[in-house]
Amino acid sequence: MKVVQFLLAIFYLSHTELIKGQTYPDCQSRCGNVKIEFPFGTSTGCHLPGDANFLLTCYPNNTLFTGSFEVVSISHGGEIRVMAEGSRMCYDSQGKTTGGNSYTYMLGPYTLSQRNKFTIVGCNSYGFLNTSGVEKYSSGCLSICNSRPSNGNKTCSGEGCCQIPVPRGSSYVQFKPYSFDNHTSVHSFNPCSYAFLVENDKFEFHALDDLWNLRNVKAFPMVLDWSIGKKTCGQVEGRPVCGANSTCFDSPRGTGYNCECFHGFEGNPYLPYSCHDIDECTNTIHRHNCTDPNSTCENKDGGFLCNCKSGYRNNSTNSCTLKESPTYPGWTRIFLGTTIGFLTILLCVICIKQRIKRRKNIEIRQKFFEQNGGDMLIQRLSGAGPSNVDVKIFTEEGMKTATNGYDESRILGQGGQGTVYKGILPDNSVVAIKKARLGDNSQVEQFINEVLVLSQINHRNVVKLLGCCLETEVPLLVYEFITSGTLFDHLHGSLFDSSFTWEDRLRIAIEVAGTLAYLHSSASIPIIHRDVKTANILLDENLTAKVADFGASRLIPMDKEQLTTMVQGTLGYLDPEYYNTGLLNEKSDVYSFGVVLMELLSGQKALCFERPQNSKHLVSYFASALKENRLHEVIDGQVMNEKNQREIHEAARVSVECTRVTGEERPKMKEVAAELEGLRATKTKHQWSDQYLQPPKEAEHLLGLEILSAQGETSSIGYDSIKNVVIMDIEAGR
Repeated sequence: MKVVQFLLAIFYLSHTELIKGQTYPDCQSRCGNVKIEFPFGTSTGCHLPGDANFLLTCYPNNTLFTGSFEVVSISHGGEIRVMAEGSRMCYDSQGKTTGGNSYTYMLGPYTLSQRNKFTIVGCNSYGFLNTSGVEKYSSGCLSICNSRPSNGNKTCSGEGCCQIPVPRGSSYVQFKPYSFDNHTSVHSFNPCSYAFLVENDKFEFHALDDLWNLRNVKAFPMVLDWSIGKKTCGQVEGRPVCGANSTCFDSPRGTGYNCECFHGFEGNPYLPYSCHDIDECTNTIHRHNCTDPNSTCENKDGGFLCNCKSGYRNNSTNSCTLKESPTYPGWTRIFLGTTIGFLTILLCVICIKQRIKRRKNIEIRQKFFEQNGGDMLIQRLSGAGPSNVDVKIFTEEGMKTATNGYDESRILGQGGQGTVYKGILPDNSVVAIKKARLGDNSQVEQFINEVLVLSQINHRNVVKLLGCCLETEVPLLVYEFITSGTLFDHLHGSLFDSSFTWEDRLRIAIEVAGTLAYLHSSASIPIIHRDVKTANILLDENLTAKVADFGASRLIPMDKEQLTTMVQGTLGYLDPEYYNTGLLNEKSDVYSFGVVLMELLSGQKALCFERPQNSKHLVSYFASALKENRLHEVIDGQVMNEKNQREIHEAARVSVECTRVTGEERPKMKEVAAELEGLRATKTKHQWSDQYLQPPKEAEHLLGLEILSAQGETSSIGYDSIKNVVIMDIEAGR
């Protein structure tokens, strides 16, 4: 029996959860008697990011204010209770005005709740209420009495006091009381008229006291509505707007949305993992209704069960009745009792393990969510301006199912930033799932950066971001599936036919140049890719180029032309000026694109240590050949013919122009795209001089071939590298 009691005690404790915090750590959670819960807060970082309407002020006297209103309480469901002053108009015995005022409420981000009433107190008094918001509204209230009311009059029914309901949704309120005879006939007991807004059932009229001086009350409780943003739940679907075990609902005030915990759960639905199960079997507020003395309560997620005790069974009236006990021999009763006791203990142990496992899984998912920059991602997305991408949040289980448990046969490629898997979603759509490298803390920042950059891009030649997963040990990104591998594979690999026509190569160059020009000049925030190379250019079934891998990219503020950053990129494509100075600008992408264009023309790798010492770097090799009129030695033999020699020569000239050592001497990507587009249209007029351009300086001015020779062909600088060993099956794409 002691063992059973001990196990039952553990089982009980495993079903009891402590109330979790309702705001972020290190944030003020109370001001006087008022609880402060997220999305509200009293300091930066404690309220909803990017929305100052949720910033409250706690004064030293422990009073909480929003604007000019003192806050009394806040509810998760979208209501905030404040104290609001009223208006009065007073007269002397001859009917002359001795003081008074009208009152105007400018509610700012809030709107008036329908749980308020416009109230007039005074004999022979009336008042008008004017509001505006969703629509304009005007109404009035009339109170009549010619003699002193009885002291027992406590109803606001028109004699000395009247009330009318007010509509929801007003953001501007104005009211003022008036008198028919300036209180000359009732001045002895009622010198003033009063007008105010008050929450339903929060004002009790006391005739004698209130008609004389309204009990010296200057402010009354009033209910206002609040919501998050201006979009509905449907418009923000897919974003992490509400926490776990909660749901989103459109605000009844007509704009924005609010969150609420599921039935049977309690907590703060605006935090990621705050809504937790209510144990109705022990909770005194949300108590179960198992009233039959022969029944027991069993808690479960989101509810409870009423189970009959041993020897009883449920009948049709939902009560417990005694079972008819069959008679068994003594040894049978002992065997059954022992078996039932053992099974009960076993069931308790299993339930405890499942509960501990489930709680541990929730804690692990929350840990990974924070570790993978979930809060940072939400804050940056909300503050990054208008987004062109609806970032869908995928679950850990969904990603595991889509990749068949991250099976090796689903691997599409492996490189510096991690591994890419082929995934199949429940709707049978095929996607590419990128999994960052384990144990590299810098990957979190790169992951957040890639989501942030892609959320600003809407271009047909940029790989589309579908969503991400934050609940796994390392973050996952989900992209559209590109079927035909990378440009590097087609030019240098063995799995694809590399017999590109000149028209195909020129079209791919034009698409990539146009994409980079869009990123530099037409995106909502200028973007520098910082790792342009053939391995980051994907091709679909129509050989349409798709620029990918924005983990190293940077958003450039509108008031800056360059940034100082840690050098990142791939050797062979890395801008020598950026490498030497650390100053990043759009001309760094122009240099990398020039190397890609040289690869398209020559079919040779950017770095090749099988070539002679002065030709290991394709840029110097290509520039020397153009200068010495031996371009035919480096151009891919499958490309050049008698009809396109002029176009190829012009394209080669453009590539050399792009790879000049000094960034100021390089053209902009818009100029490069226009020049290449002109070649496709067989135009002969050029934007730059027709004279042969001087090639870049010797190799040591590019990257230092001494370093390249020592490090080998796959060396890289910074975060990413050329170590993209692509593993593909014949039907797969990156």
